[in-house]
Amino acid sequence: MTPAVLLNEVVKRFGDFTAVDRISLEVGQGEIFGFLGPNGAGKSTTIRILCGLLRPTSGEGRVNGLDIVKEPEKIKASLGYMSQRFSLYEDLRVEENMRLFGGIYGLSSSRCRRRMEEVLDLISLGGRRLSLTRELPTGLKQRLALGCALLHRPPIIFLDEPTSGVDPGTRRAFWDLIYTLADEGVTVFVTTHYMEEAEYCNRIGLIDRGSLIALGSPAELKGRHLSGTVYEIGVSDVLAAIEALSGADEILDAAVFGRALHVRINRGIDAGQYVTPFLASAGLTVHDMKAVEPTLEDVFVALVGKRENP
Repeated sequence: MTPAVLLNEVVKRFGDFTAVDRISLEVGQGEIFGFLGPNGAGKSTTIRILCGLLRPTSGEGRVNGLDIVKEPEKIKASLGYMSQRFSLYEDLRVEENMRLFGGIYGLSSSRCRRRMEEVLDLISLGGRRLSLTRELPTGLKQRLALGCALLHRPPIIFLDEPTSGVDPGTRRAFWDLIYTLADEGVTVFVTTHYMEEAEYCNRIGLIDRGSLIALGSPAELKGRHLSGTVYEIGVSDVLAAIEALSGADEILDAAVFGRALHVRINRGIDAGQYVTPFLASAGLTVHDMKAVEPTLEDVFVALVGKRENP
């Protein structure tokens, strides 16, 4: 089966700055692929190349079997894209926005009507079809934006921070939609800053400073890149605690995790006996300490932190 996305040694330079540095990547049809990285890592530049909006400096690749260098216009017409910033017309009604986008995608009036009914049912907005878009809650606006991107039945859709600014319940409902699309064979290429969302992806690519530094399923990444044991530590001042632990030889990394710390420590070390003295020397009180299952956020901290602090 032809991959939905195939990149081979793709480079993009802007003058002396290398935004994308020899990325090779393959995404299968119907896969939910998460693309993660810190701000400025090269995610947006890579996606613009995949969407036919930027020509790579070197390398080769295909999206939906189309060449990213020779067929960018065909690529644009073959995919769906939902940006992080809401981009629909607030003063139009729900169905008016959908008709507008149907026209942009070149759908005939009859086909647009049929497809609009299907999509309204999929995104559960049939009862709000006559609502002004500006009157919709943020979560429903996100659903509408996704629906507009799906009108022309693209085989692949790019979602750039699709659940930014919505509550956890709405976020979960949006991911249920993503699973439905994948079950129908649509490839979903998604960027997110929510590490718990990344757990929903079939595979994840982690990019930093233009390079792809990790690739695999959530379980593979945690098993491959996290040695030691992760502890969740409740402490009186988490930022001061990170500073206090920075000089500890047995601490692999430490990061804020909600209101607590996640500290990764070499195996075989008694965390209570080893960590507590460092924190006590800084005048900090430990409220609780327990070993926990590692998360993708721990992977992110471990890999990106090592590159920032070689």
